Amino acid sequence: MPLVEVRDLTVRFVSRDLDIPVVNGVSFQLARGEVLCLLGESGSGKSVTMRALMRLFPSTARIGGSVLVDGHDILALPERGLRQIRGRLISMIFQEPMTAFDPVFTIGTQIAESVACHDRLSMRAARLRALELLELVQIPSARRRLDAYPHELSGGLRQRAMIALALACRPKLLLADEPTTALDATVQIQILLLLRELQRELGIATIFVTHDLGVACEVADRIAVMYAGRFVESGTAEEVMDTPRHPYTEGLLRSTVHAGMKDRRLDVIPGSPPDLAALPRGCAFAPRCGSVGADCLRAPPSNVRLGGSHEACCIRLT
Repeated sequence: MPLVEVRDLTVRFVSRDLDIPVVNGVSFQLARGEVLCLLGESGSGKSVTMRALMRLFPSTARIGGSVLVDGHDILALPERGLRQIRGRLISMIFQEPMTAFDPVFTIGTQIAESVACHDRLSMRAARLRALELLELVQIPSARRRLDAYPHELSGGLRQRAMIALALACRPKLLLADEPTTALDATVQIQILLLLRELQRELGIATIFVTHDLGVACEVADRIAVMYAGRFVESGTAEEVMDTPRHPYTEGLLRSTVHAGMKDRRLDVIPGSPPDLAALPRGCAFAPRCGSVGADCLRAPPSNVRLGGSHEACCIRLT
């Protein structure tokens, strides 16, 4: 039985004047200990899909479909039930730890509070657990860092502390929302290697959001490419990276900088991502696609199984 099972997930943000579909029928499964990487440009629906797994939305959001995590129906749980599983069953590493941490409490206090709440420990025992976690994520002088405030740590140390907080209650599912975006290249590699090491050591299923293909190759078992709120291609990391079949995936790979590109012009995907409030009638990628045909403009393409676990949504594959 998979740890995570998502079926036909939809998320819309509704106001008095607008009804914007942000996620449009996403379905996937995730096994225990597996890493799924969500790829795509900004605004493609990656972070919204992640937050749907914890129901971290304002009251203006409308969520449809089914989200099951370790047998829990996330969309049917009352608020009290959600508080019990957030941090314990499902935990999240946010994109910017400086805004995720409360600036008026020390790092140690915030990690210990989470442990004390979920594991019913005294604050003294929870503080010892917080120290173990800071050592686990390889923060130097961990005992001294317990009493540091978020602004007193560098970006890399804050990110490690954010990982420690996310792992504090030994979750079964870890959501990592571009956790290395604000870091320099050297620290980014260190954080990625640390995350992968901890994920394997603790057996945690992970969903990793990024728009960096190099990061995806480093951490992923499976990859799903998102565009306009849909999975347009998915499969194992080897299937998607070695034999991309959707024009959008092909475009992402062509527009990635790699060794041997000196004096070569970088290919780019023309145009911009679509306005989610006014999606085209047919394939959402059609206005930017170099292989577009008349059939592409009539209706959204169906999902095509290509062999193994490899799937893509493109009419030229049918």
